[in-house]
Amino acid sequence: MTFNWDLVWSSFGPIIGGALTGTIPLTLASFAFGLLLALLVALLRLSPNKVLSAVARFYVSVIRGTPLLVQLFVIFYGLPSLGVKLEPWPSAIIAFSLNVGGYAAEIIRAAILSVPKGQWEAGHTIGMSGTQTLLRIILPQAARVSVPPLSNTFISLVKDTSLASLILVTELFRNAQQIAAFSQEFMVLYLQAALVYWVVCLALSTAQSALERRLDRYVAH
Repeated sequence: MTFNWDLVWSSFGPIIGGALTGTIPLTLASFAFGLLLALLVALLRLSPNKVLSAVARFYVSVIRGTPLLVQLFVIFYGLPSLGVKLEPWPSAIIAFSLNVGGYAAEIIRAAILSVPKGQWEAGHTIGMSGTQTLLRIILPQAARVSVPPLSNTFISLVKDTSLASLILVTELFRNAQQIAAFSQEFMVLYLQAALVYWVVCLALSTAQSALERRLDRYVAH
């Protein structure tokens, strides 16, 4: 197999551009919304209200028990049959956010439960309400514990955004597909896309390791 090097060099620009204008913004937006949803779901899972806890548990079960691609298709292709038509970008953000919310909720719940109960008692002792204790004492400690698994979720999301190409979102892999279809050099273009994904994930993994080392200084052993 011979590579068309002119095609290789000329296609790197659009592929990297797709990462900068599509993949990365889509990842950041979906993760941010998903994280907020995950925190809410985690707190509902820990709620003494059995109804709220059951609803949150059902949501997590559905998200974790169905493929992300199916969730994406239900939102983009399924909702129009109910009269709800969304553009590709909002559909992708909603699907990825819901997916992140389902997985990250269990991470956050486990992190909150890992904080010793004595921390709650300490907050009450100095006159804090339950909400103040949660926000000022429990969540900061839980955040340190949850950084590694949440970072892994973020890195996985970067790769999962390639599924958005199936609903016509212009991102890294979509650009590679379009160039491959035009040039018929599928192996070259898909290897280039894989290389860019790998470099992005490698950079994120390096940043994750540095953050973990920094946080580890503040965690008692």
